[in-house]
Amino acid sequence: MSDNSAPAMDYEAHERTYEGFINFSKIGTVAVLNVMLCLILFAFGGAAATVFGWIMLVATLIATAIGMALGEKGWVPSAVVFGLTVVIVVLTV
Repeated sequence: MSDNSAPAMDYEAHERTYEGFINFSKIGTVAVLNVMLCLILFAFGGAAATVFGWIMLVATLIATAIGMALGEKGWVPSAVVFGLTVVIVVLTV
């Protein structure tokens, strides 16, 4: 027998969770792409590319942490680091 006493869904909490998931997905995708570029620097570059690879890997970690704190526009710091890494890959590999 059903008594229909279940509480109503909390849509505000649902929306916050969904936005957080989407934000994490954006930041995570850009961070993974940046790590891939750093691996390219390590594998195919010389000594300078290896140094730049480590620098950009640390910058990726910092940008990811800042992006998680920013919220909706959190993908921007990771995207800036990604753009710099692309330039470095083009110039050193």
